[in-house]
Amino acid sequence: MWTLTGFADEISPDLNEQLQTLAAEEIRHLELRGVWEKNVLNLSDGELHELKTRLADAGVGVSSIGSPIGKIPVTDSFDAHMASFARALHVARLLDAPYVRVFSFFIPEGEDPASYREEVLDRMGRLASAARSVEVTLLHENEKHIYGDVPERCRHILEGVNSPSLRAAWDPANFVQCGVRPHTDGYDLLRPYTAYVHVKDAVLRTGEIRPAGEGDGEVRETLRALQSSGFDGYFSLEPHLSSAGPFSGYSGPDLFRKAAQAFKGLLREQDIAWS
Repeated sequence: MWTLTGFADEISPDLNEQLQTLAAEEIRHLELRGVWEKNVLNLSDGELHELKTRLADAGVGVSSIGSPIGKIPVTDSFDAHMASFARALHVARLLDAPYVRVFSFFIPEGEDPASYREEVLDRMGRLASAARSVEVTLLHENEKHIYGDVPERCRHILEGVNSPSLRAAWDPANFVQCGVRPHTDGYDLLRPYTAYVHVKDAVLRTGEIRPAGEGDGEVRETLRALQSSGFDGYFSLEPHLSSAGPFSGYSGPDLFRKAAQAFKGLLREQDIAWS
């Protein structure tokens, strides 16, 4: 059975409002990117323990740590970034999150991504090795302007690192904003590695973010294919319906619920059960 989750900081920075909205949509997991106006990696251990207690009381689990790891220029020092990554792994283990989201580094504007392939593979391999040592799985998200922003380069990373500790988080809207038709151009390449799905859509002509099924992200086709393949995993609402930036997005409670209901509508169309 497929499991719904979501970036609850898109609802509100306030934990109570996050939990109320998730409960209203019967969503029992969240992807932790931020709360109390802090990024997840900036929460103290005391705050993390408080959060863990509050989530347990509400019956909400953490599907993934929505970290910003890998959202730095590929030319920046990586050793300093590894300290932040160690924090991300610590947070995942403390909150019993099976996944940590990561990215594959911003490529300098106007330069050929291929010239950075070996550097990216080395860095991603080091991240995967560290994650494997603590039994956490990394999810590479296809984000605009990073090395792995199109299906072919996502495949380069996943195939090149060749680690069970590095899988793909499929984001159809991000692919559309890179001029890619996700299912047509990327599904067969990335399905062997896809372990997690972000739920948002976009319009190819303008890049405008839309609820799932209302853009060019080929969400229906992807859902059918995932169902036929026996996919069993998380679908994480990341609506970005009010604002979207390089490190976060926002929707508010009403638009978050609109996005949730649009996606549930697609699941009902195809007689797909979820929890």
